[in-house]
Amino acid sequence: MNEKRILVWFKNELRVEDHEALFKACAKADFVLPIYIFDDRIFSPQNLGFTKTGSFRTQFLIESVSNLRVSLELLGAELHVYRGLPENIIPALVQTLRLSAVYTNREVTQEELSVQNSIEDQLSLQGVPLELFWLNTLYHLEDIPWPIQHLPDTFTLFRKEVEQDAHIRKPFPKPQRIPYRKEIEINEIPTLKDLSIPSTISDNRSVLSFSGGEDEARKRVKEYLWEKDLLKSYKETRNELIGGDYSSKLSPWLSLGCISPRVIYAEVKRYETERVKNDSTYWLVFELLWRDYFRFAAKKYGNKIFSLNGIGKLKKILNKDKEAFQKWRIGETGVSFIDANMQELLLTGFMSNRGRQNVASYLVHDLKVDWTWGASWFESQLIDYDVASNWLNWAYIAGVGNDPREDRHFNTESQVKKYDPKGTYVALWLNSCEGR
Repeated sequence: MNEKRILVWFKNELRVEDHEALFKACAKADFVLPIYIFDDRIFSPQNLGFTKTGSFRTQFLIESVSNLRVSLELLGAELHVYRGLPENIIPALVQTLRLSAVYTNREVTQEELSVQNSIEDQLSLQGVPLELFWLNTLYHLEDIPWPIQHLPDTFTLFRKEVEQDAHIRKPFPKPQRIPYRKEIEINEIPTLKDLSIPSTISDNRSVLSFSGGEDEARKRVKEYLWEKDLLKSYKETRNELIGGDYSSKLSPWLSLGCISPRVIYAEVKRYETERVKNDSTYWLVFELLWRDYFRFAAKKYGNKIFSLNGIGKLKKILNKDKEAFQKWRIGETGVSFIDANMQELLLTGFMSNRGRQNVASYLVHDLKVDWTWGASWFESQLIDYDVASNWLNWAYIAGVGNDPREDRHFNTESQVKKYDPKGTYVALWLNSCEGR
């Protein structure tokens, strides 16, 4: 009988728990080859003068891949790491190692889809299937109550219908053992220097000292929910600006799939049973629903989400003022609250949700600069960058996204009075040399 040999290609689901592709490969195969590929294209400079993936994002990715390697070793396998183009590497591995199938996550956006389609075409010539799994949302694509082309154009309608008509699947357990043997050499995980990315400098003012990986994600869940018991007040504190406790801060690990939304959901449900069930516990799930909605919307609208007109039509003229954009990017607009937030992003790779909405609104509605430039800078800088959430949140602010209101213009002065009335946040980032 021919041996069943499956390659599992890890991308933005860098975990072993609730990983359907890995779990099913282990159940079906005689040999499983786990791989990760550092695609050189995402570390290359862009037209705006910065790399697609900056220092903080890259460091977090390297840590997450390193932790995945450790997790797989504990299950009896090695993670094979490559640098280059997946559409070259994977078909070559399939041919050389006589693999039976490739399992991986299903993509929804253009750059990733073009790679996925190229690999699928090449594998079909070898008679090898590319099997795709839906791995990174709370609700499975097959369980939402509409075909994707009929996805509602407002979040509220989406939320009400999925909460009423769809169910959330249970997480897959991690495999007990991975059927593996060493048939090819193991490569080192590249460093920032290897990828030509500048090293990061830690800043003591950062909300958290973020470290990548599934173990760190589980540690954060344990700390936030159980040790500090912070979930019960999440809704009241989530718009604050300083420190690690005002929100869950799980988004960096969610962005790389170091933890799945379903595992977080299961923990929230346990918390509601063992501690308290209130508006705050619901609100964390509500935010996970927003992530789902943006991913489904990205699948529905395709390339439109990256265009100036988004999924609607831009109602104002935006310019390509590089000088104004540069001042915004490095936190030198002269507007203290905007500059403080942009400094935090520049120096730590993170910014509060409240800050993100304000700086985006300022770029689009006050400076009237192309919103896609702002989205590109966030893509480079944010350690919790998620393609669908980032681009559709920016489109939302610009008035060309999923928003019944056309103009999301934040009044900076009133926002400061409400969220930083004593100027504590501005002082921290503009008047403090702490950590530098």
